[in-house]
Parts: sequence; structure tokens; C-alpha cells
Amino acid sequence: MVPGLAPTQKQVDAESALMQSEKDGVEVDQGIFLSHVLSKSDIGMHLCQAMLLPKFESIERSAEFIKHNVIDFGPAKIERQGKAAIVTIKNPRFLNAEDDDTLGDSETAADIAILDPTSEICVLRGDFVDHPKYKGRKIFSSGINLTHLYRGKIPYLWYIRRDMGIVNKMFRGLAIGSASPDELYGGTREKPWVAGVDAFAIGGGCQYLLAMDYVVAASDAYMTLPARKEGIIPGAANMRLPRFTGDRIARQAIQYERRIECDSPEGRLICDEIVETGEMDAAIERVVHGLTSSGVVSAAGNRRAFRVTQEPFDMFRSYFAVYAREQAYCHFSPALISNLERYWNAQSRRP
Repeated sequence: MVPGLAPTQKQVDAESALMQSEKDGVEVDQGIFLSHVLSKSDIGMHLCQAMLLPKFESIERSAEFIKHNVIDFGPAKIERQGKAAIVTIKNPRFLNAEDDDTLGDSETAADIAILDPTSEICVLRGDFVDHPKYKGRKIFSSGINLTHLYRGKIPYLWYIRRDMGIVNKMFRGLAIGSASPDELYGGTREKPWVAGVDAFAIGGGCQYLLAMDYVVAASDAYMTLPARKEGIIPGAANMRLPRFTGDRIARQAIQYERRIECDSPEGRLICDEIVETGEMDAAIERVVHGLTSSGVVSAAGNRRAFRVTQEPFDMFRSYFAVYAREQAYCHFSPALISNLERYWNAQSRRP
């Protein structure tokens, strides 16, 4: 409708074949455009609502899950265990990092978990990984795939799709048709989410924890938000983390790479329960039973009551109006490449 306002698909496709350092940054205009869209209450809320709708694939495959109790998408798996729908992220070569190859299937699995009529609660886990250091052990998440980021395989819109999509769906539930998902109208379909943190929750992994209703962590696990070293904004963590830890610790974690041990006074502000390594599966089963033993009829109501005072839908829209613009500039900043080479040794990583 307005040529030049945003890049064409052809321009974006051409850039996608390049290393991140070689790109012209045509996608920055996407961020500027989205920022203006989100800054307007009516059309911004419309976009936020649209991003909460279940994917068509999720709706189509829900019946398959009801029948077979499991779907393995490859990068993500969903299975029913008792009253829980368990979503497992699987990217073993990259320590269960998130990238453009995992996001779509992870969101589909999350949609199905929320839509599933026979489960009452959702669980997020990481699968076993290939790294010899963690042989035979599950890893929750190592955050964004920095190797893919350095090599230009993470498009700008990945951030928007992830944080306004799957993460916000876990936090707010799924939009239902044309009904407003604003807390004042109660127009979402949602379930409580539990996370099991094995080893670590780095970057985006930690961001998921801020959207959970209950977090179980291994005694040796830790959390970090190394956004400064990566040169990006850590999703909605700037808005959500201060609610858990207070402003000072949040700033230290985001701006000064503070590592937070799960089994520490600061870590317990985020993690509800600490268990010994190797006891996670039993602990998750116990937590699910405890949270569902009396039914979850009030779960959605209580979640909405928390959100309306802590992060009402319009506050989310305003935050992402800023995020959309600033993340675009960060994503194409020369400092991002410099940081990845200095702190990640990205130039020598195997693609």
C-alpha cells in the first residue's frame, strides 16, 4: 500500500542469505513500522490480540493429540501425562537454544497444550542434549541460538513472533475468536504453566520463567540474562523481572550479567521450589498433582486478577511499542557482532 515504508519480501529474502555483519539492515524499517502500529491503542491492541490466536496448524492437529496423547514435531514435543500436557523443547546440538527452526513447532505445541480439553495444566521442559559435559542430562534452555544469530539466520521478526506469540500465550492464554483478550473482559482460554529448570535457564530460558505460574529448579541450576553481552533486549524481562527481584537486581542481571543461582535468596524470588538433581521428574509429577488435586476452576480467574494489576494488556502493548523499535536497532548494530566475537567466539563456531 505504501511502497518503501517496509522492506519487500524479496529484499528480506536476499538479506537472509547473508551473515549478520553483511546485512544492510532493511528489516529495521519493520521495527519502526511495528513500533508505530503498537503505539496506537486500537490497532496496537488488534495486533496484540491477533498474535494470541492459535495457529491454524495447532487447531488442525489438536484432534491428533487427543487421540494419540503425543506429537513429536522434532524441535518440540507435546505429550500428555495424567492431567498435564508437557511441552519439551528439543535442540540437542545447541543446548536447547531457540532459533528460527524451533520457534514455529514450539508455538504449535504450546497452543495444543492450552487447547487440549483433557489436561488441566501445562509443563515446559528442556530435553536431553548432545554435549558431553551434560551427557544423560536434560537442559532447560540456553536462550537464543547465538551461532545462528551471528550467521544471520535469526530474522528480526523472530523476536516479535516469539515474545508476542508463544511467550505471551503462556502468560495470557489464547485469544478466542473476536473476543478481547484484555483481562477486563476475560476473553482468553488459558491454563497454569509449570517449568522444570534443569542445569540452567539462560537468556530466553529465563524469560520463560517470568511467564510461569510455578517454577521447579534443580539445586545446581542457575539463571542469567546476558543481554548486554549479546547486544539485544531480553524480551519482556525488563518489564517482568523487577516484579520478582526488584529493580536493582533486575538491572544487575540485564545490564551487568549478574548470574543468579536458583538455590539462593535471589533465585528463590523466581523459583518456587528447589530439588536435588535427578529428582526433577518426580517433583514435577508431585507439583502437577498438588495443583490439580482440587481442580483448577479458579486458575484462569486468579491469573487474570494478578495480570490486571501487574501487567494489564495495554501496558504490554506500550512496552512492545518501544521494544519493537529498539530491538530492531540492536539486532543490526555493529556492537552485536563485536560482542558475539568477543564473548562467544562466534567466528569459530561450527554452523
